[in-house]
Amino acid sequence: MNLRIGSRGSQLALWQANHIAAMLRGQGHTVEIEIIKTTGDRLQEVTFAQVGSKGMFTKEIEEALAEGRVDLAVHSLKDLPTELPAPFALAATPPRVDPRDVFVSVEFPNLAALPQGARVGTSSQRRRAQLKALRPDIEAVEFRGNVDTRLRKLGEGQVDAILLAAAGLDRLEKTEWVRERLQPTEFCPAAGQGSLGIETRDDAAATMEAIAFLNDPATNFAVTAERAALAALGGGCQVPIGIHCRAANLTGADDESELWDEMFGVVAVPESGHAVRIYHRAVRAGSDPAALGRLAASMLLEAGAGPLLEAAAGGPR
Repeated sequence: MNLRIGSRGSQLALWQANHIAAMLRGQGHTVEIEIIKTTGDRLQEVTFAQVGSKGMFTKEIEEALAEGRVDLAVHSLKDLPTELPAPFALAATPPRVDPRDVFVSVEFPNLAALPQGARVGTSSQRRRAQLKALRPDIEAVEFRGNVDTRLRKLGEGQVDAILLAAAGLDRLEKTEWVRERLQPTEFCPAAGQGSLGIETRDDAAATMEAIAFLNDPATNFAVTAERAALAALGGGCQVPIGIHCRAANLTGADDESELWDEMFGVVAVPESGHAVRIYHRAVRAGSDPAALGRLAASMLLEAGAGPLLEAAAGGPR
């Protein structure tokens, strides 16, 4: 089958598209990649908060899908809205890589070692908020651009450190300055972070069948829970919400019936660092991931996240 992949043109996006293309070619398909420039790519000098994040990295690619110019799209899953409009479907979630955020610095070994008043670059409201919660003395600096641009700015000394997703740096093998991988107990990742999302048209049965082998059930369970929580909270990829689900064998027994799922959640305010956090665990057997996600969202709301979300949205929800 001939398959056309729509992708952004960034180094990371093309790595991801080529990674999926290689797997499809291994199944005997012929694959082409079409580079599509998105709104987020064009507005590199504008902050996410100013432009709004809904669809900024997906809109133009979805237009190409709808018009039949491409057959599938490879996204960083955290960039995809939790509810895809017709005629689109999330057809596969390949195996997830490290979902954590990382502390990247030329000089300093970890976040705790930064001096008072240090400058840390990030374009994420979620990272900015959790940074403020952990280190209120540190100045968060708006940092846009691709991975190479951000690393170059760091090397030039424009900031003392930057916060990025581990997955992108690992995939591009640019981990020289990665000093600390931040744990979800203190720095909760975005929903879907570290996972790819393969998007198709919902009526493209042949394409869905061709790519079905890419779907990893364990990854799908975790990201379904995370995206259900995010949807219940009404959050997009730039609202300061962290949601993470991971499997854990808490007893050490060699038995799948002992598998648990851990849910971490945080809602935080970028300006003040005020944060509401939850932790929940449940036995995997017979568990519904979407229900698990909605439970995590309700726990956050019960813990006081509602007013924080209202503030982030600019008024009552």
